[in-house]
Amino acid sequence: MFYKADPLIFSNARELRNKLTPAEEIFWLRLKEQFPKFKFRRQHPILIYIADFYCHKIKLVIEIDGPIHDSEEAKMNDKRRQQDLEDLNLTVIRFTNDQVKNEIESVIEMISSTIKKLTTSKE
Repeated sequence: MFYKADPLIFSNARELRNKLTPAEEIFWLRLKEQFPKFKFRRQHPILIYIADFYCHKIKLVIEIDGPIHDSEEAKMNDKRRQQDLEDLNLTVIRFTNDQVKNEIESVIEMISSTIKKLTTSKE
């Protein structure tokens, strides 16, 4: 479930769990409310990364990207990170802080659609 994450990554994840951004707070509450049958973890260590939200049952990673992800360097890092996670057969979906704050219903709808697809393909 942690895909050989280093102890330092676990320590960093623990710290981040106590420092969720406002968008992550909003999202976390809605995620638990909308999808009670799926156990999502916040700030979950995977390899050398910390996924914002992760559901092991369906191998789904959800990332909430703040403005720091707008730089070219961050975009390259995000692309490499996403590829590394997908190489583990994980599904990764991303949303911006603005989407979470201003379009939460469409974010929830997209997650619902993704969950449906992932659970249907396993049957």
